[in-house]
Amino acid sequence: MGVTNVTPDSFSDGGRWSAPADALAHARRLISDGADMIDVGGESTRPGADPVPEAEEIARVVPLIRALAEETDVPISIDTMKPAVARAAMAAGATLWNDVTALRYAPDALDTAAELGCDVVLMHMQGDPRTMQAEPHYDDVAGEVADFLAARAEAAVAAGVARARIWLDPGVGFGKHMTQHNLPLLARLDQVVAIGFPVLLGVSRKSFIGAVDGGGRPPEARLGGSIAAALAGAAAGVAAVRVHDVRETVQALRVWTAIQAAR
Repeated sequence: MGVTNVTPDSFSDGGRWSAPADALAHARRLISDGADMIDVGGESTRPGADPVPEAEEIARVVPLIRALAEETDVPISIDTMKPAVARAAMAAGATLWNDVTALRYAPDALDTAAELGCDVVLMHMQGDPRTMQAEPHYDDVAGEVADFLAARAEAAVAAGVARARIWLDPGVGFGKHMTQHNLPLLARLDQVVAIGFPVLLGVSRKSFIGAVDGGGRPPEARLGGSIAAALAGAAAGVAAVRVHDVRETVQALRVWTAIQAAR
């Protein structure tokens, strides 16, 4: 899954693709580089991010989704917590709703997902983007994340979302200490995979990589760590990885897969 953020303040590429023409060119590049899906976001969910008004978020994402849908069959995901934004995105051509709140942000989120009949990604997050990194706490991070995601999946099914439409995301970096929580969660991803739904893993350029590597490296200098974490996810059985650096990650996954096939 290739990332296209049409936001001025995303943690890694904020502002680079704010202009519609630039965003479309970037998405085309990601597809050419081997992306199987494109994730479009109009509101940053980085730690401390401020909310974006619904109408503004729609205005950011719909032109890009519509333009992409007119020229490619590659599935398009909308990264939003707002049902109205998801509805507008589906009308423009998106087919997957990627929600960092696991359909908890609005009272009608579950019903909207069922009505739209789209695929949904349910992600774990402790707190919200403005507060999630204040004092995250877990007694058993992998177990608690797995239990939460299993419960949200069942809530979605009960609301009418088809079981075959549900994806799970452990939410690396969302309400989790950089190393004390993210690393054990990544080490035990098999617990999330074992729930039985396809898992989407987002580790690309995240802060825990800089914490492990040292030196406070900026997001664009975390490619090696991003690939290492993506491969750890592949080994655990995740179904997809959400990345900024598509070409390099595709190459790494192809080589890793070829090695596994040669065993």
